[in-house]
Amino acid sequence: MHSGESTDSGRPHSDRATGGDGTRDDSPTPRERVRQLGRALLLGAVLAGIAVPVVVLSGETVRFASEKVFAVGALVFGFSLLGWSGSVFAGRGMENFQRYIGGRSDWSEADSRRAMTVLGSVGVGGMMGASLATWVVGSVV
Repeated sequence: MHSGESTDSGRPHSDRATGGDGTRDDSPTPRERVRQLGRALLLGAVLAGIAVPVVVLSGETVRFASEKVFAVGALVFGFSLLGWSGSVFAGRGMENFQRYIGGRSDWSEADSRRAMTVLGSVGVGGMMGASLATWVVGSVV
């Protein structure tokens, strides 16, 4: 423990700001998390829904546009999985590193996992949007 930190229950103040599971008191509620994920899914779907017709209008085939946009969504989803697992793997160590080195960052494992979940939802939405846009554009062209 650093000098100057008082303890009431034997834990430093910095630990009392988080719950026992690492979540902060200002963490979003489950309803807010679901809304956040829904917005991210919708964002990915809309972006893919715009990208597929734009690529087709640029002169490419529907198959090419579908494959490329779907691949970008899958890439975003895969990156988020890698980031999420990295947060789980090294998150506690990074939090301890920041605490004892004196960093002023508010980074936490839980926040990082939440961010990667939102990013993954954008990727999944992109894959779903690419599939739906392919069906729509394919039926028109």
